[in-house]
Parts: sequence; C-alpha cells; structure tokens
Amino acid sequence: MSPCDLDLILKDVSLKKDENLLRGIEGSEDAAVYRLTDELAIVQTVDFFTPIVNDSYLFGQIAAANSLSDIYAMGADPLTAMNLVMFNPEIGLDVLQEIIRGGRDKVEEAGAVIVGGHTVEDKEPKFGLSVTGTVHPDRFISNSNAKVGDKLVLTKPIGMGILATALKGELVEEEDIMEAINSIRTLNRDASLAMREVGVNSCTDVTGFGLLGHLMEMLLGSGVSAVVWADAVPKFERAFEFAEMGLVPAGACSNRKYVGDRVQFSSKVNEIVQDILFDPQTSGGLLISVSAECCDDLIKELEKRDVPTRAVIGEIVEKEPGKIEVI
Repeated sequence: MSPCDLDLILKDVSLKKDENLLRGIEGSEDAAVYRLTDELAIVQTVDFFTPIVNDSYLFGQIAAANSLSDIYAMGADPLTAMNLVMFNPEIGLDVLQEIIRGGRDKVEEAGAVIVGGHTVEDKEPKFGLSVTGTVHPDRFISNSNAKVGDKLVLTKPIGMGILATALKGELVEEEDIMEAINSIRTLNRDASLAMREVGVNSCTDVTGFGLLGHLMEMLLGSGVSAVVWADAVPKFERAFEFAEMGLVPAGACSNRKYVGDRVQFSSKVNEIVQDILFDPQTSGGLLISVSAECCDDLIKELEKRDVPTRAVIGEIVEKEPGKIEVI
C-alpha cells in the first residue's frame, strides 16, 4: 500500500495531536518517535511480509533485519521486539520454528530481546516484528531534512525484488544468489553507527517503494530535489539478467506509478536500469543525505566499520521539491 492510499484511507479519520509525538505518520517517516523525557524518546515500527526465499531460517533472519532497519534509519538503537506470525499449521510447525529461530538470532545480534508476539492462522505464511528502540529526543535522524548540496550515499545494492521473483519462478537457486541474500539479512546497525558518528542531515532505508520511491519521499519532506547518477547506484549483478527476461515484480510497476512524473530519465538510462531503480527492496540499505564536507568522512567511517557497500549515488539540488533527475 502506498502513502497515497494511506492518505485516502485516513483523510476522514482524525488523529489525536500530542506534543510529545515528535514524528508520526506524517512525512512518510520510517518510524514514530515519542518523547518520554527530555533525555529519552522511544522509536516504534512494525513490518511483516510473505517469504522471499525458500529457506525458513533465512526468511526469519531477513524479516527481522528488515523490521529492525527502520530503527537504524532513525539513528536509534533497538531495545525490544515482538513477533508477528501468520501461518498455516499444515505446512509444518518445524518450518515455523525455524522462521522464529532465524528472527530471534537476528534480534539478539542487534542487542535487542524478543518479548512476545502474536500468531494467527493464515493460508500463506507471513512474518515480521514490531520493534521498539530508544534515542535522545534531539538526536534522531529524520527522512525530511536533506539540504541543498548534500551528497546521497547508499549502503546496499538494489535489485533483490527481481532476484526474489526469479527464485519464486524457479529460474535460480538460493545458493546462486547468496551474495544478495547475505546482503539483505545483514543488519543496518554498522551503517547507522557510522552516520551517527559523522553527523548527517537525513536518512531513510530502501524497502518496498524502491530506491526512487523512498528518495522521492525524502525530497518531498525536505522541500528539495535530487540528481541520481544511474551508473553509480550499486546493483546486484544478476538483476540485469532477470530483468531482461521480464521478471520484474508488480511492485516495480506500482512504484513507477507512485513516483509518476516526478522522475526524469536521461536518454542513456535504459528500461532495464529503470526497472531496477524502481524495484521494491526487502531489508535494503540506508539512503543517507550528508553534507559534501562530511561525505568523505562518512565513507571512511563506513569502511572502518566494514560496511561493504558505500556508494555516493547523487546529490541534492534546488529545484521543484520531490523531483528526481536520473542521468
């Protein structure tokens, strides 16, 4: 569901105002931030989805990393997590056990704890987490504070939606795309710590709305525009192969409609590359807007923390808010 759909649903549903709610559903933020004291705020998020890989344990890890990512994008630290499970018992409870075990291991890797959850029966399995984190009320990182002159840094390759489509179509085996699977089950913790160490202006994680969809939300919230250098965007190599075969998920088409005429492609950016830029991601990297003066420091800090992908993919410019030029 896109933010446009959510706006339509909620247009006649008034929400209570609270001065301690520092970030809510407005502005397509990655998580809500609620101030408890002058020194402490909680950050809350929730996400779940159907399996995108066949291995149950890996699915649990990916789903957990994806849910935790919103906390990291806000510059916060995860504290507790609750499982959200939809499952058909006929599949086998051993499968569910592996999913939950994968999620538990990833949550514990993050330094957080599983404190419970809720399970309902459903025909198709779904799994995710509701996560609570903490941050100083004055130090969270918004997705709507990008500044003209900032550089855009991306910390994971894109194209996983296309690879997952090929996997479901049995055109590739998991072992053949383990580089991508390992990427999306990797926590964004180290990237988050790096950007907090350096100091950045804005951040979002790249998930269901694709790179361009999440970038557009950042730009609209910040009142700025951006130029993206298509060749500089890291992409999973085999995404090109399967995109050329037409194995592009429906979500990419939805994302193209969502971004609409706010994106302008130069003639050198072909349809295959466009499809990858719109491709919906799961547990993608952080998209960070950092001042030009601090960009090199951020790249060095990401390298210091062994974040394998640290690509400068574009810059923030002063044009019509929300506009993206891909060259």
